[in-house]
Amino acid sequence: MNAVLSNNVEVIRSIEPYVSEHITDFLLDIETCWQPTDFLPDMSKEESFDEIRALQTRAKNIPDEVMVSLIGNMITEEALPSYQTYFNLVDGLNEGGGQASANGWGRWSRGWTAEENRHGDLLNKYLYLSGRADMGAVERTIQNLINNGFDPQIDVDPYCTMVYTSFQERATKISHVNTGKLADKAGDVSLSRICKTIAGDEARHERAYKTFLAKVFEVDPNGAMLAFEHVMRSNIVMPAVLMDGAKQENLYVRYSQIAQKMGIYTTWDYAQIIDHLVKFWKIESFTGLNSCASKAQDYLCKLSARYARIADRMKAPTEINLAWLSV
Repeated sequence: MNAVLSNNVEVIRSIEPYVSEHITDFLLDIETCWQPTDFLPDMSKEESFDEIRALQTRAKNIPDEVMVSLIGNMITEEALPSYQTYFNLVDGLNEGGGQASANGWGRWSRGWTAEENRHGDLLNKYLYLSGRADMGAVERTIQNLINNGFDPQIDVDPYCTMVYTSFQERATKISHVNTGKLADKAGDVSLSRICKTIAGDEARHERAYKTFLAKVFEVDPNGAMLAFEHVMRSNIVMPAVLMDGAKQENLYVRYSQIAQKMGIYTTWDYAQIIDHLVKFWKIESFTGLNSCASKAQDYLCKLSARYARIADRMKAPTEINLAWLSV
């Protein structure tokens, strides 16, 4: 372990009591929080088939592009095992390697995973009942994505992991919110409620990761600044980037193009997330940084404007081959 990583791991260990104390600020009570069945037909009741027909009638009005984006969001959520595995492999975050550890980071990892697990369950069941998705193709994509693994293309460093998850949780929240808005516009208020409820979870998880890294900035501003810069120079790779299989090619590219075209998740959103994180962590306000961290600070403060200029020049693709829809 090199000196930088060793230092970062020690800092992450040192703030574990803080994480342990504040876990309940960011997670819901399992006994009272929402579950997928709250949004779906109750199959134990006679009227359930009427409810399914009503669900399918509403789903017919969802534009194909929005439905494909919803499927892509669901596939991303279903690859949760890979994300938890990655988190638990990062030095300092799963001390001792136990899956039932009382360590604060371990408890957070399990609680976060348990909440996120509901998202894929709910969207998967909704899509199955809707009749709009080719579920066989969707299921193969999920299996391919989990089989291919998860590579965020950043160093396996706890600081970088906190930057990545802060960004990614906000990006996922935006994607679900915007999908919900389009569902609402198409007249499916139930799907809109589903998307916005999931987005609420993502918002809490985003707040948790941002808060944890804010604590790191207090303890080690130089190291945290350099990690933030490193992740942003590497560019944020979305979790579902490895969804293609041997016979399923360019699925992620097509999914991303649709998200861009429909305004569900765009380059402009990418720029806005950078701006938000820079402001949340008060990057401009740090003083007394070493020379490398000071250069990183300058780079980060200008970065969102650079991506905003790119977003202004980008044109949405006109023709896109859709995937995952039933014939």
